[in-house]
Amino acid sequence: MKTILISLMALLLTSTLSAQKQMGEVLQTIESNNSTLKALRETTNAEKLNNRTGIFLDNPEVGFNYLWGNPKDLGKRTDFSITQSFDIATLTGMKNRVSREQNDLLEWQYKAERMNIMLEAKQCCIELIYTNALLSELKLRQQHAQTIATVYETRLQTGDANRIEYNKAKLNLATAEGEYARIRVEREALLMQLRRLNGGIDIAFNDSHHVEVTLPDFDSWFAVAAERSPMQAYARKAIDVSKQQVALMRASGLPSFTAGYMSEKVAGEQFQGLTFGISIPLWENKNRVRQAKASLRAAQMQEADSREQLHGRMRMLYARTAGLKAAAESYRKTLEATSNADLLKKALDAGEISLLDYILELGLYYDAVNQALEAERDYQLAFAELTAFEL
Repeated sequence: MKTILISLMALLLTSTLSAQKQMGEVLQTIESNNSTLKALRETTNAEKLNNRTGIFLDNPEVGFNYLWGNPKDLGKRTDFSITQSFDIATLTGMKNRVSREQNDLLEWQYKAERMNIMLEAKQCCIELIYTNALLSELKLRQQHAQTIATVYETRLQTGDANRIEYNKAKLNLATAEGEYARIRVEREALLMQLRRLNGGIDIAFNDSHHVEVTLPDFDSWFAVAAERSPMQAYARKAIDVSKQQVALMRASGLPSFTAGYMSEKVAGEQFQGLTFGISIPLWENKNRVRQAKASLRAAQMQEADSREQLHGRMRMLYARTAGLKAAAESYRKTLEATSNADLLKKALDAGEISLLDYILELGLYYDAVNQALEAERDYQLAFAELTAFEL
């Protein structure tokens, strides 16, 4: 049974750079192949192009008139004109700035969606690490149960054991085999989920060691998290967009101009020259500035609420992660200090305890091993969610 305990300790101890590299490579592969991310990138690029439309000069306008007189001796008249309308340079520059700010907003929206997908992929990897570790442990248990069953089958044939003891050994083996088969099914389901995230491409992941993670001080960590969080950055950028919209709506109250060339021919005479016009927005932009200011106030309130919600959620996740970390460490230390597996085997071989007592006592140890693996997995999952902005 020393082999089981040594194996467990190796599974619970965090791995070195090899495990970290393996998960990192998997996440990079998923980021490259994920179909949802590809669709989101194309959608984002299309919306960025949409934001760049409507900010340039209006199309030039060309006009031609052919008029005949009545009576006929008046002759015919032809007119030709070409005009171009334009805003003042200040307004054009503001439209460009608004477009750039809106594109930055779209990019942060994409990063938020990407973060959620990468977090799902990382959590799937963590679940696979736990499943792989548990399968290794269950394989050892199955082999041990097979050894016990074989021994009692031999003892039954020689008359050293009765049918009841033999049945107990077989039942113990069947339980170990059933649990191993069940976890294999769970592993296959996780691999299918990883395949889905990888754009339908199979991806191998056999790591059974968790990466060592350190829980930082909350206040200093949150100051960085609030700056790097895509959701919080999106809220801040929304304020910048709203401020630019306010400035743009104010500038939209300025006149726009048209300039061009016009020619007129009639009865052997020709007139030609430059044309100039001005459009004064007296009613068209009514309430637009007020609406833009209201949107700015709403964006500022949403940013403050977003930060408060982020702080509360992160505080909750931090406390949960810290609690799970303490539980995982407690399980680890307890298993290192209180394993009775070897003593139980010696007592069984010496006839000091029955097979039933041995199986029951060993079951307590197995339960502790399972809970230790689960605690380590839950800690890793909580930490991944806590630090999702770093993905």
